[in-house]
Amino acid sequence: MDEAGVKLAGWQFWIDRGGTFTDIVGRAPDGELHTHKLLSENPEAYDDAALQGIRDLLGVGASEPIPEAGINAVKMGTTVATNALLERKGDRTLLVVTEGFRDQLRIAYQARPRLFDREITLPEMLYERVEEVTERVDAKNEILVPLDHNGLRPRLQAAFDDGIRSIAIVLMHGYRVPDHEVRIAQLAREIGFTQVSTSHETSPMIKFVGRGDTTVADAYLSPILRRYIDRIAATLGGVNLQFMQSNGGLTDAGLFQGKDAILSGPAGGVVGMVKSAQAAGFDKLIGFDMGGTSTDVCHFAGDYERSFETEVAGVRMRAPMMSIHTVAAGGGSILSFANGRMQVGPHSAGANPGPACYRRGGPLTVTDCNVLLGKLQPDQFPHVFGPNADQPLDPKVVRDLFEQLSKQIATETGQAQKSAEDLAEGFLRIAVENMANAIKKISVQRGYDVTQYTLNCFGGAGGQHACQVADVLGIKSIFIHPYAGVLSAFGMGLADIRSMREHQFAEDISQTAQAEDIFTELEAVTRQEVLDQGIMPDHITLSRIAHIRTAGSQQTLEVAFGSEPKMRSDFDAAHLKRFGFVPKYLQLIIDLLSSEAIGATGEAASASVESSPKAVADKAMELYENGARRTVALIDRASLQKGQKLMGPAVIFEDTGTNVIDRGWQAETLDGGNLVLRRIEPIKRAEAIGTSVDPVMLEVFNNLFMSIAEQMGATLAN
Repeated sequence: MDEAGVKLAGWQFWIDRGGTFTDIVGRAPDGELHTHKLLSENPEAYDDAALQGIRDLLGVGASEPIPEAGINAVKMGTTVATNALLERKGDRTLLVVTEGFRDQLRIAYQARPRLFDREITLPEMLYERVEEVTERVDAKNEILVPLDHNGLRPRLQAAFDDGIRSIAIVLMHGYRVPDHEVRIAQLAREIGFTQVSTSHETSPMIKFVGRGDTTVADAYLSPILRRYIDRIAATLGGVNLQFMQSNGGLTDAGLFQGKDAILSGPAGGVVGMVKSAQAAGFDKLIGFDMGGTSTDVCHFAGDYERSFETEVAGVRMRAPMMSIHTVAAGGGSILSFANGRMQVGPHSAGANPGPACYRRGGPLTVTDCNVLLGKLQPDQFPHVFGPNADQPLDPKVVRDLFEQLSKQIATETGQAQKSAEDLAEGFLRIAVENMANAIKKISVQRGYDVTQYTLNCFGGAGGQHACQVADVLGIKSIFIHPYAGVLSAFGMGLADIRSMREHQFAEDISQTAQAEDIFTELEAVTRQEVLDQGIMPDHITLSRIAHIRTAGSQQTLEVAFGSEPKMRSDFDAAHLKRFGFVPKYLQLIIDLLSSEAIGATGEAASASVESSPKAVADKAMELYENGARRTVALIDRASLQKGQKLMGPAVIFEDTGTNVIDRGWQAETLDGGNLVLRRIEPIKRAEAIGTSVDPVMLEVFNNLFMSIAEQMGATLAN
C-alpha cells in the first residue's frame, strides 16, 4: 500500500499522448521506473501508441491480450480532444437556444483576438445547425414565456433523422434556472440523442457566449473522446483507467468530458514540472515544455495558476484550466522562406510524416536544424524510423534539403549563399526568439520579473534549446529533471485526483454566511466524487476560492475564501500586483464560488536516479556553434556523479532527451540525478549594424517588435 492507501500490487502506466510522440513511464511492481517513447501515429506498426507502449514494457505480443491482473492503474493525458478541436473533426452537433439568440455565439463579443491582423478570419462554428425554442425565464425564476415542448419535438426528430447524435442546450438564464434545459434534455434522450450537453451542467456560470461555446464544445468533443476511452478500456478490461483533466487533476475515465480534455496532456507537464522542482528546493518557476508539435509555457510562484475563461482554437471555454500558453514552435515546426523572411512554424510536420530526418519524406523542421548542427546525435536518438521502425535518424537528407534551401534564399535575395549550418543556426535563433516571446506573455506581460525565476526545462526537445531561451530572457538558472524528456507522462503519475465545481454567486462580499451554505453543498459533491475513486477520507483536502470584482466591472481576481476583511485585503493586494494600483470602489462583488476536492495519491516526486556503472564512457563529438565546428564532450547522463560540475560547451545525452550546455553555462548534478545549469559567465549582447537585409535578423526583429506591441496592448487592456 502507498501513503494514500492505494494498492501497489502490479504495474502502473503513466502516459502522455502528444502530437508527435507518446511518452510512457511504467512503474514496475518493485517500484522501478521504466521509460518508453513511440511515435503517436505509426499506422504501419501499431493501431494505438499508448496500448503499444504498455505491450512493449510488459513484453506482450501484438496478438496477445494485455494481462489486466498485472496492472494496478493507467493514468493518461491525451490530445484526442485537442486535435479534434484544432482540426474541426468532432461530431455533428445541434445547438438549441432560446428564441431570438440563434446567431449569438457567432456574433460573440465582436472582439479582435489578434489586434494587428488586417484581415479578420472568423473561426468556424462547431455546431452544424441551430434550432430556436420558444421559452424565456428571467434570472429570478419568473416564467416570461412558457416552454413550447411540443413545437420543438418534430425539429429535434428531423435533426436526429439527418444523422445528428450530439445536442447542446443553451438557454437564457439556464445557469440559474435550469428547469427548461432539463426538460429539453429529457426529450432529446427520448428521441435517441446519445450525447446531450446542457449549459447548467457543463458551465453553470453567467455570460451566455462563454457558457454556450463551452456547452457546444462539450457536445462536439465528448463523443470522439468517449469512443477513444471505450477502445482503450475494452483492451485493458477492468483496469483502473484515469485521465488528466485540463485543471491538473486526474479523474476516472467514466467522468472524463470533452470540455475538461483540451489541455489534458500539457496539464500533466505542469504538475510534473512543479512537483519535481519543489522536491529539489525550487519554488519560482517558468515551465518550458518543448515537444514535437508545439511549446507550452507556464508560470508558478507557489500556487497552480488556472484560468476560468480561455480561448482555444477560436472557441471560448468557461471551464477551469491550467494557465498554459502554447506557441507553434516545437521540434516539428516547419522551416520556410517567404516574402524575404525565414519563418519557423506555425505549421508542424507532426508524427506523420514528421521532420525530414524521420525517413518519411517530411519537410525541414527545427529538429533537422539540431541534427545538422550536431546537437542531436542519430546514435543516441531512438531507432524507431524506417519501414520496420528500427532505423536511426537520417542526417544525409537533412544536409541535402538545407543546401537546396540555401540556394533558393541566395537566388531570391541576391545575397551570398549561406552554408547549410549557418542557415540552420539562423532558423534555430528564430525558433528560440518565438519561444522566449511566449514566456514573456505569461511572465513579463503580467508583471513578473522573469530574471528571478528558474527555467524548468522538459519535453523531448526542451534540453536542446534551454540555454538559448534562458539567455534571451536573462534567466540564469535551469532545472532539468532526470525524466525531463517524459516529464508530462511522469506528471500523470504524480497528479492528485481532483474534482471541481463552480457556482455563480454575484452577491456583495458581506454575504459570507450565504456563501458558506453554498460551499457546503458544493463540497459534498466534490468530496464524494473523489471518495468514489478510492481515495481515503483523511487524504482529501478541500479548497475554497472566491472570484471577486468591483461593482460595475467584469474582471475578477481570485482570493482564498474567508472573512470579509481578509478577502478585501487580499483583493487589494492582488489588484495592485496585477494592475499596478488599488482601485477606489464603493462595493465588492463575489462573482463566482469555486470548490475543489483534492485527493492525494501519495506518489513521490523523486525519481531517485543515481549514476550507473553501466554508463557509456565519455566520447568526443563535433558541434557547430557560432559559425564553426568544435569538438566537444558527449556525456552519458547516467555517468555523472552527485556534485560533479561540467563546463559548456558540451552535450549530455540520456534515453529520453538531449541536453546542450552552451558556452558560459555550467551544469551540476544534484541528488537523485537532477541537473542544474547556471550561467557563470556574463553574456555578450552585440549585434552588427549594417545596411544589408539579413533574413534571420529581419524575422527576429519582426517577432520582437510584435511581442513589444502585444505587451503594450496587454498593459493598455489592464
